[in-house]
Amino acid sequence: MSLGRAPATEAAGDTAEIFRMKNVTLSADEELIEQARLVARSRRKTLNAAFREWLLQYTAQSGTGQDVESLMKRLRHVSAGRRFTRDEMTER
Repeated sequence: MSLGRAPATEAAGDTAEIFRMKNVTLSADEELIEQARLVARSRRKTLNAAFREWLLQYTAQSGTGQDVESLMKRLRHVSAGRRFTRDEMTER
């Protein structure tokens, strides 16, 4: 998968990939974050590296962004009839 990758460059016959990273701020329970750090450390990874792996797996499950865009275009005609409140959208 080539998400976030810039074109490869050549240096002395070798190729290297350059990654463009975007910082993201997330909010989670403090204890949960500490547990996640411990798990990542036990796997000799940083929490950032573990999150990047999870993000790749998560996005692979739902298809590519192009798939989602294509679906949204096909469903453009669908209307809920009104705007829902945040509470209504998160109701289960």
